[in-house]
Amino acid sequence: MLGKKLVTAQKRGETRALCLGLGMVACSMMMYFFIGITIVPFYTKSVWTTETVCKVLKANIKDKVFCPNSKGSEDEEIFPYPCLQVWVNLTASGQEVMLYQTEDTLERNPKCSYVPDKLENSKEVKARIETIASNFKKYQTFPCYYDPGGTQTNVILSRLYPAKGLLFAFLWPTLMFTGGCLIIVLVKISQYISVLSAWQ
Repeated sequence: MLGKKLVTAQKRGETRALCLGLGMVACSMMMYFFIGITIVPFYTKSVWTTETVCKVLKANIKDKVFCPNSKGSEDEEIFPYPCLQVWVNLTASGQEVMLYQTEDTLERNPKCSYVPDKLENSKEVKARIETIASNFKKYQTFPCYYDPGGTQTNVILSRLYPAKGLLFAFLWPTLMFTGGCLIIVLVKISQYISVLSAWQ
C-alpha cells in the first residue's frame, strides 16, 4: 500500500516537473518571438554601425522649437523646447556633420541633436539641455557611430539597441529555454530509471 502511494506521488511529481519544463520552453519561445518582432528589426534597420571618434566643433542652443513627444501624438502633446545643435568633426572622414543622440532623435526632429521627453516644467527642460551643451563643450572628444555606407551623413552618440544590448535581451529566454529542456531531460531520465528498476 505504501509502495503504491510512493509511486503515485512520484508520478505526480514527474508530471508537475514535466509541465514546468514545457511551460518554461513555451515561455522562452514566446520571448524569442517578441524580441524578434520588436528589438531585432530596430537593430538591423540602423545604419550607424561603425564606431569612431568625434570632436566637437560647436554646440549651440537655438530658439525654441515645437515637436511632438512621440509619433502619432495629439496636438496637445506638442511642447516647445530649446533646440540644441551639435556639430562635430568625424575622424573617419574629416567631415563636419551634425550629431544626434540616437536614431530616434533624427526621426523625431532632424533639426535638433537632442529631443527631451515631455516634462511639465519647462525650466527643467531648459536646464537639462544647457547641461548637455556644457558637457559637449567640456568633453570635446568622444566615441560616436556613423554610417560606413554613406546613406546617412550624420552621426549618433549612442545606438538604441547595441550589440551588447541585443545579446542581453536574448540571455534570459536562452537561460529559461535551457532550464526547461534540462528539467524535461531529467524527468525523462528519472522515468527511464524507474521503468528499468521495475523491470529488473
